[in-house]
Amino acid sequence: MSQSSPERLGLTPFKVGKIRQLYSVGDDHLLMVASDKISAFDVVMEQAIPEKGRVLTAMTSFWCEELSHVAVGSLVSCDPSVIEHSVPGFKEASDLHGRTMLVRSAEMLSLECIVRGYLAGQAFEEYQQHGTIHTMAAPPGLGLGEQLPAPMFTPSTKAEEGHDLNIGLEEAAEIVGKKRLEEAQELCLNLYKAGAKRCADAGLILADTKFELGVIDGQLVLCDEVITPDSSRIWPADEVVIGQSPPAFDKQPFRDWLSAQPWEKSPPPPTLPDDVIATTSARYQAAYERVTNRALEDWYGRSS
Repeated sequence: MSQSSPERLGLTPFKVGKIRQLYSVGDDHLLMVASDKISAFDVVMEQAIPEKGRVLTAMTSFWCEELSHVAVGSLVSCDPSVIEHSVPGFKEASDLHGRTMLVRSAEMLSLECIVRGYLAGQAFEEYQQHGTIHTMAAPPGLGLGEQLPAPMFTPSTKAEEGHDLNIGLEEAAEIVGKKRLEEAQELCLNLYKAGAKRCADAGLILADTKFELGVIDGQLVLCDEVITPDSSRIWPADEVVIGQSPPAFDKQPFRDWLSAQPWEKSPPPPTLPDDVIATTSARYQAAYERVTNRALEDWYGRSS
């Protein structure tokens, strides 16, 4: 299928990211389009992952509804018929359906708001080396994949290029202000707890996740993607073994394959084999269907 360009609908690019593109819609809305691209170590792969953009968008829509009692979201709609009112011609751009969100513009916080409920990833590596998690004290004897005594709010910088950097709460407060940081911390911990409970009801563990927050009319709102395989570690609860790398409904297996390749983690990336592409696509779709108990084929943009 040929790719429709939002510019052909008269939209002006607002920001182009590795995975998503943002387009201005009037003075106070944006169109957010999720591609099927996948990245690791800040490098975008040359091959796409089928259905990935639809999964990210469908999961975000689900979580914005599921968590609406905790936080107001910037999402207006993913329905092509609704988007058509703001973007004439959108209904005809069928390949954008299901991967596009109409959202309210927000003043974004200059922080990545990460909440960790289990020990994994960079946090586990730091814990092994220093006995701390995000420079904060942690109890001794924790193993890979083990639940933390309480969820931890661990912010990082939001880098335009290169890696985000972990920072302490004091440094984070210098960036966004002490009061705003306290608001963000409380909100993100509440969002994580609600999301973790919903996952647990589905037999899953939400090990950690990254929230993006913005401000609209002075209020903190939930923006961008929400609890997706790109922003979160999601594990099948009955398959987690402490001390072993947990099987995941996220892109970690794809990252593991890349790590095993003779590659310097800089462009150009290695060519992904067909089986890695197929497995990764299946994992993304399984994540959506396990979390939501909905079929991806019922989401907008279904291939005919």
